[in-house]
Amino acid sequence: MGVDEGTRLRADARRNRERILRAAQEAFAEEGRLVPLDEIARRANVGAGTVYRHFPTKEALFWEVVSHRLNGIVTDARALLTAADPGAAFFGFFAAVVDRAMFNHALCEALADEGGIDRFKVGCIDAEFNDVLGALLRRAQQAGAVRGDVDVADVRAVMSGCLVMERQSRAAGRPGRMIELVGDALRPPGGAVTKHPSRNESSNETRGCAVCGAPLQTAGTGRPARYCGQACRQKAHRRRHRTNA
Repeated sequence: MGVDEGTRLRADARRNRERILRAAQEAFAEEGRLVPLDEIARRANVGAGTVYRHFPTKEALFWEVVSHRLNGIVTDARALLTAADPGAAFFGFFAAVVDRAMFNHALCEALADEGGIDRFKVGCIDAEFNDVLGALLRRAQQAGAVRGDVDVADVRAVMSGCLVMERQSRAAGRPGRMIELVGDALRPPGGAVTKHPSRNESSNETRGCAVCGAPLQTAGTGRPARYCGQACRQKAHRRRHRTNA
């Protein structure tokens, strides 16, 4: 095999891996970890054997996707470390993690896994999540917004539990109720009552794309966006069309 041919094959392998990850992110976000691997291969336009060459099991592919999503969550959290209101930054981040999972089946299933958020121990991402969550917590405690006897392990535990309860609450038509209750439990006695954005019609709630779960930017009109771009908007339109056909 010549040098040029070897380089081309390595480039092809990288492209295939990227296509598989993009397809898996979309499929897991829409359908959760039960989506067939053949469906992921079909979306990536590769054979199932190609998927297995890059990821030995579907579980490995699932956690690779979840780890990528969690990296985005950690990046968002770091941006909040200089927020003027540490309490709002902490509670906003807590709600955002739960909210994002509501619109991404992969995150939702991962956070609700019996191992809780501990299942995210992929490389250094678990430690990074702990570090940034701890920094947000300490700032909020120093500002008097969170009770002083709470630690990172407590927050992670109630975050996992809140996700499970919030799924049930939203199914009953009460979105944000569990986030409010958990938020109030984390506040010191006499602290301000938590009001979740989804229960306030005037707020510009930040959610994930309804198709792929990617973070969204508030539209120029001030109205919350539903999709991260034209491609996801078209996918949603085609899905609605198939449903109504």
